[in-house]
Amino acid sequence: MLDKIGIAKRIAREVKDGYYVNLGIGIPTLVANYVREDIEVEFQSENGVLGMGPFPIDGDEDADIINAGKQTITTLPGASFFDSAMSFAMIRGQHVDLTILGAMEVAENGDIANWKIPGRMVKGMGGAMDLVASAENIIVAMMHTNKKGESKLLKQCSLPLTGVGCVKKVVTNLAVMEITEKGFKLLERAPGVSVEDIKNATEGHLIVEGDIPEMVI
Repeated sequence: MLDKIGIAKRIAREVKDGYYVNLGIGIPTLVANYVREDIEVEFQSENGVLGMGPFPIDGDEDADIINAGKQTITTLPGASFFDSAMSFAMIRGQHVDLTILGAMEVAENGDIANWKIPGRMVKGMGGAMDLVASAENIIVAMMHTNKKGESKLLKQCSLPLTGVGCVKKVVTNLAVMEITEKGFKLLERAPGVSVEDIKNATEGHLIVEGDIPEMVI
């Protein structure tokens, strides 16, 4: 079973040379720390940064340089800063190759719910709806179940939707799954996790074909 860092490391393997990548709040922000050193990637944050690097070490933080989650970040040589209008023009114009988001729920048809829990106050929907409406390649990083042990990979989302039919792949602490027309297709299982464990933790339709390999982190 993976922890949050393990999930980020596995998703980092999906990042290709030359990609422009948007990282959502939570687990996705960790991905920048684990991208291969032999490739060039531009990380974009919707608050107006292009060229984010890994998180700073203790003592080197700059409170004026933050990501969309208000975490202090580093920037790489050639990084640029711009206003939200320019940032969302990049997103809406489909100039981002890969979007990595967290989620509270994902449905078997690719619906995602990640912006609001009814009854809880939120500051706003943020950039998530623009991202899911514009991005062609969305990977979700999330825990497979909630604190009660209930599946977060569902037949149908119960929370307000952020986007419809937009998620391409999900990486959890238990598995890597691709969204298909027939449901969640199991591609890989986490170390020490069986296919049966994944079936038991998945409410939505899970497609298992042949032997499922263990993840390489």
